[in-house]
Amino acid sequence: MPTMYSYRTTAHWTAHKRGIVEGEGIPRTINFAAPPEFGGEPGLWTPEHLLLASVSTCYVATLRAVAEASKFEFGSLELNVEGTIEKQEGGFRFTRILLRPVVTIDKEEDRERMGRLLEKAERACLISRSLACTALLEPKILVQEHVHA
Repeated sequence: MPTMYSYRTTAHWTAHKRGIVEGEGIPRTINFAAPPEFGGEPGLWTPEHLLLASVSTCYVATLRAVAEASKFEFGSLELNVEGTIEKQEGGFRFTRILLRPVVTIDKEEDRERMGRLLEKAERACLISRSLACTALLEPKILVQEHVHA
């Protein structure tokens, strides 16, 4: 297995306050703008949203891989991610990213194991590990109720 990979994107300004970003080998583009708080156009993806989307998609993919490697199946997964930016010396920066996964399991006795897998995925997530801000995990584990006929 190689020890280094490379990914490429290209961003272009297309109009007054908006642009598009393309990923190499990906047929669709993403329209983006600066956030309205910084003079951008509302209703479009922003670099801030794209960063949080990177964190959330990486965490979900990592959790699936960790669970699969552990031969553990869980039901549904929904991940809400909230990023906080603050003005500091040198300008604004992300200071905190909060991951709130809600996962459903079949049995109460699997709660502790699921908690360990959620934490392992947070530690293993490539994108989160690459950021300078604090990433916090606040999981919620639900036991799915089975209806017996």
